[in-house]
Order: sequence, then C-alpha cells, then structure tokens
Amino acid sequence: MAHIHEHEHEHQHEHQHEHEHCHGHCACHSHSHDGDEEEMSWWKPALSLAMLMAGLVMGAMDVQWFKPAWVKALWYAIAWLPTGLSVLREAVEEAREGEFFSEFLLMSLASIGAFAIGEYPEAVAVMTLYCIGEALQERAVGRARGNIKSLIAFRPDHAVIIKDGERHTVDPAHVKAGDIVEVKPGERVPIDGILTGEAAAFDTAALTGESIPRVIEPDTEVLAGMMACDSVVRLMAVRPASESAVSRILHLVEEATDRKSSTELLIHRFARIYTPIVVGLAALVVLLPWLYALIVPSTGYDFTLWLHRALVFLVISCPCALVISIPLSYFAGIGAASRRGILFKGSNYLDAIAGVDTVVFDKTGTLTTGRFAVSRVEGLSEEQVATVAAIEQDSPHPIARAIIDHHQPGDVQVTGLKNIAGYGLSAMVGGQTWLVGTPRLLEREGVAYPSALHGIVGTMVVVAVGGQYAGHIVLSDVPKEDAQSAISQLDKLGIETVMLSGDRQRLADEVAGQLGIGKAHGDLLPQDKVSRIEEMKQGSKQRQVAFVGDGINDAPVLAVSDVGIAMGALGSDMAVETADVVIQTDQPSRVADAVTLGRRTRRIVKQNITLAISIKVLVMILGVMGIATMWEAVFADVGVALLCVLNSLRLMRPTLSAPQGHP
Repeated sequence: MAHIHEHEHEHQHEHQHEHEHCHGHCACHSHSHDGDEEEMSWWKPALSLAMLMAGLVMGAMDVQWFKPAWVKALWYAIAWLPTGLSVLREAVEEAREGEFFSEFLLMSLASIGAFAIGEYPEAVAVMTLYCIGEALQERAVGRARGNIKSLIAFRPDHAVIIKDGERHTVDPAHVKAGDIVEVKPGERVPIDGILTGEAAAFDTAALTGESIPRVIEPDTEVLAGMMACDSVVRLMAVRPASESAVSRILHLVEEATDRKSSTELLIHRFARIYTPIVVGLAALVVLLPWLYALIVPSTGYDFTLWLHRALVFLVISCPCALVISIPLSYFAGIGAASRRGILFKGSNYLDAIAGVDTVVFDKTGTLTTGRFAVSRVEGLSEEQVATVAAIEQDSPHPIARAIIDHHQPGDVQVTGLKNIAGYGLSAMVGGQTWLVGTPRLLEREGVAYPSALHGIVGTMVVVAVGGQYAGHIVLSDVPKEDAQSAISQLDKLGIETVMLSGDRQRLADEVAGQLGIGKAHGDLLPQDKVSRIEEMKQGSKQRQVAFVGDGINDAPVLAVSDVGIAMGALGSDMAVETADVVIQTDQPSRVADAVTLGRRTRRIVKQNITLAISIKVLVMILGVMGIATMWEAVFADVGVALLCVLNSLRLMRPTLSAPQGHP
C-alpha cells in the first residue's frame, strides 16, 4: 500500500560502544573476551584455593609428611604462585604508571607479610580471595560488546549514478556533489541528495524512527539511510558519502562512547585512600616505638616484636570482606535483575542507575507497541468501512493491516486498483471511483474536504466516493499495557520522566498526556535527541539521565546518556548492543524495577563497607596493642566476610519493594 500517512515513530539506532568495564586491572582474570581464554583464567584461583584447602585439612589432620616447617612453607609457596605473581606483577605495573598505592600493593604487602611471620595459609588466602573477587567482578561485567559493525548494513556499499543517460555502479565514496543518483524501490539511499522528479515515499525509520513512510516533495533533501518505498527515484548528490546522515550518526555514536566514562568499582576507589593509610600506619607501628625508645632509652625497643605487630596489622588490614562482598553484592543484584528480565551489562551500571533522577523515554516501540489500531471512524458507514478494507486487503502496509483487523473486507468487486505513490489508492467499486489515502490524494484529484482534518492528531486515512469526501479513519499507535504504570512507578521513586520522539509534536503531546509524562519533545532526529540529553546533563540541575529506547536511531542517545536502557525483546540488535541495560521482556515498567534494584544494591554495598571497615579498624587497634593475635584477626576477618556475604545475598530475595525516593 502506498498511502503515506504522516505519522511518526522513533525506532532504531545504531552502533555498539565499548565501555571500559574492568575497574582496576583484574589481575587474575583475563581481559580477553574470548571464551576459551576466559575459562583458562579461572584455573589460577581454583588451583590456589584447592591447595589452600588441602593444606588446611592436612594440617588439621596432623598428616605426618606435612609436619616439617619447610614442607608447609614450600606447599603454601606453590599454592601462592598462581595468584600471587599476577597480583604482584600488577602492583609493579601500577607503580610504574604512578599509581603506587593501589589495592594490588596492599594485597602484596599483606601476603608477603603473612609469609614473613609464618602465617602461610593467610598469605595464600589473601591472594586467592582477592583473585576470586576480581574474577566474579569481571564475569559480572560480561563480554565486551564489539564495535559498530552492525550499522554497516545500513550504509549501502554501492551507488548507481546516471551519466550521459547511462547507469554506472560505483562506490558511494566516489559520488560527488552534483551527481545524479538513482535508487530503486527497496534500496537504501547511499548519499544525501535533493529529490528530482515527482514526490516519492521513503521509509525513514533508520534515521528518524518514523513508523510510516514519509512523502518527500521534489527539490527536498533526502538523507542517506532512507529507503525508497514504491518507485524509482533520482537524487542530486549534495555532499560526499563521508558526510552523509548515516556517517554522521556513526560519528555521533563514536563521540558519545568517548564521552561516556566507565564508573570505577567502589572497592578500587576506596583502595586509593585506604591502601596508603594502612601502609603508612603499618610503618608507624615499627617507627614510633623506635623513636620513643630514642627519647626514653629506658623503655627499650624490640624491633622483632614491633615488626611482627606491623605485619599482623597488615594482614588484618587485608579487606577480604570487601573484596568478596562488594563484587558479590553487584553479582547478586545483576542475578536478581536477570530473573526479572533485566540485563545489566556490568556492575558499574547497577551502581549508576541508582543515582538516576531523570528517565527519558523514546516513544514508538518503547512506550507504545509500534503497531497501529483504528481509534475512530468518522463519516463512514459500516458498509463503507468494509469497502475500504476490501480495497486495502492485498496491501502489506501496516495501516492496511490495521484497517483489515478492525473490519473484515466487504464482499464487493474491486476493479481498476491503482497505487498512487506517496498519495494512496484509487479503485472502482460499484461503478464509482473510490479514493483512499492522504488528504493530499483528495487535493490531487480535486476533491474538497473539511479543513478541520488538518487539526487531527494521529495517522489518518481519508475516503472519497464518486468525487465527494465521505469520511476518514483515524489510527494511532497503541500504548503498551504497562506504560502508564511504568510512569507512575517512576514518579513514586521521585524520578522525572521525559519523552523524546521523531513524531510530530502534537502526537507526542497526546501520548505524553495519556501516560502522565511531564515533558514531551517531538520532531527530533537522532542528533536532536543527543542534544536534548546533553542539555539535561549539563543544565543547572546537573541531572543523572537514563534513556530508554529500542531502535537504530536510539543508539547515539543510548551511548551519551548516563545509563542507556534498551527494550531488548523487540528492539534492534544495535540498540541492544549499545545499551548498558537491556529490558528483555520489553516492559517499560521494568525500568522502575531496575532503578529499585540499583538503589538496594548501593545501599547494601554501603552497609558492607561500613561494617567491614569499622570492625577492621577495631581489630587493627587491638592488634597494634598486642591484644589481638593473628588467629583472632583471621577469625574476625572471616566473620566479617561471612556477615557481608549474607547481607549481599539479601539481594537474591524474590520480593521487590520499590523504595520511595533516593536511598
């Protein structure tokens, strides 16, 4: 069907960007996202853990051959090597890059210190637990999402230019401004150009997201990436392919990726402060008694005693509870989200979404189904609507399908069916001429119609019978069942909602009013959406913005937002690849669930940090005073870790209550 009704839709987008997911250097986990290498990376902590457990069991069972001190030292040294060397290497590399006080240094000092005072199991446990925590974090982050290869399908690999009446197929890069380019129905426009000849219909979904083909008038610009619908068209190129619409979108995505920095893992940020303090305090444990002994010689100074206490202090300071519980918290949060059909592509996004205060929605395919339905019929009888359905019945066009779904085709004989590209259909029924299409079709045929039709919001099919206006059918995109509740839930969370659309402003306002969205902006191209997001982020309020979209044309916006959320079940592959969060169920209400989970995870992480640090500090003080022994320190460390792990596992509970406002 060729009636090109002026409805809009913003649908698809492009690109895939690679965020720097690994917070820190993931010493014991391969950075390669090749499956085999990822599996190989687990053998190091697995081997160390197996040898550690075996050593503890043999020690507890008093195995004869394991009794000699040198055997134990050698056993635990071998157990230490797979993980210890990796962490030690990272500590050295960090120091070379100017990041001297890293968590790698703390782990290395604590582990070497434990060996120095004969606490071999603790020395191995320090490295093993750390590497397991890093491996869990790396796994939660997931595989990198590749680059923008998928978009290449939307950038034509050839162009047909007309020279001296002959057709020549060339690479789009060789098309120059002024060249005449021919595009057949079903082909994508390879360059930006001015339409010559008659008006024609173009599918603009790849750029603007409009669900209905758009009629473009002669001498009007047609953008690369659009698709000719039902007629051969010719364009005069206005700029090279490298500056075309598709190329500009690609460039937007690449820039957005560069601007969107990855959130650092909380434990890595904390270690930057915690590590130098701990190392400094351990040094003071040795130095201060020595300085005091210089001032008061009678007190004496036992270097071995204070060195032992300093090493105990370092071992106690090892943040095993944080190393395990923080990645586990994120991992549990990601797991709980996945059971609800929400895929977080990294723990950093779970953390980032907790701070979101503004959620921006794409319209078509996100808040609406992207499918048309007849909303009302005016001026037409049931018999006339049945005749319209009969005229439309052989058309695959979405509007034709919607009319046929609304009313069964009548048992009438349709003859002389003519498809008028960009206008609609003409047919003979019962000896009368029927016109079915846009108001422009009636204008073309000299049929008068009410001027009030121009004020109707939505997609409209006008009908004329025998040269007289008969009535019209109004179609609209249907909101998703849970769209209104999604906006309501976000409002309860204290989050502002905004809608961006490639549709006309009036249609965007109508949908926003139905769903209760505060602000709606229509008539937007991808670059306009990017500008709107950047305005929100850089304005006086400095908002934390999440964007929810489903299409190719949403990719730059998904990339530039603080958190990009794609509706994954029906959305384009490129939008899914570009996004940080994917709603696999295609339900907008899951956005509120994602925010709630992010806030719960952040709250539990803060609880674990507070619990771990407070108990650590207490035991450190007792260790310096000589009250806490190594075994008590180990017991305290394991106990805190267990409490933090149990706290983290609360995220796995099936119930999900949305907190009011920010945590």
